[in-house]
Amino acid sequence: MTTDHRGEIENLLHLYAEAIDAGDFDRVGELFAHGRICGPDGEPIATGAAAVAKLYEGTTRRYDDGTPKTHHVITNPIVELSDDATTATARSRFTVMQATDRLPLQVIVTGGYHDRFAVVDGKWAFAERIMILGLLGDLSQHLLVDTAGFAP
Repeated sequence: MTTDHRGEIENLLHLYAEAIDAGDFDRVGELFAHGRICGPDGEPIATGAAAVAKLYEGTTRRYDDGTPKTHHVITNPIVELSDDATTATARSRFTVMQATDRLPLQVIVTGGYHDRFAVVDGKWAFAERIMILGLLGDLSQHLLVDTAGFAP
């Protein structure tokens, strides 16, 4: 039986998007139980499950249904495995759409992720995610923090 390393890593990319859109920030945190979220400069913002969950709780607006009313689309994954297939890197693009009672359906932000992965207890896991913002739309209904400092 062969292992589909790239497929497993791509699944992590999509599980992240699924958890965010569900408003399940504990699950987002679990994805980073052995990893960290970094800003575009590579400086760590949150490390480990609890800190990552707290980061999303404190920065992402959720509505009465418990979700942020977003739809994250992850595209163009470029996965590079180490020779021994125990670490990997990936670059991907994201597009986030949102619709609320106050905001018609629209793209609110695009950008990219630069990720590192490692095998932990026989499974691929996030080691690090660097978020790089691209185009910014109306984030007022999505984030709970001032977006002035988010300009790329």
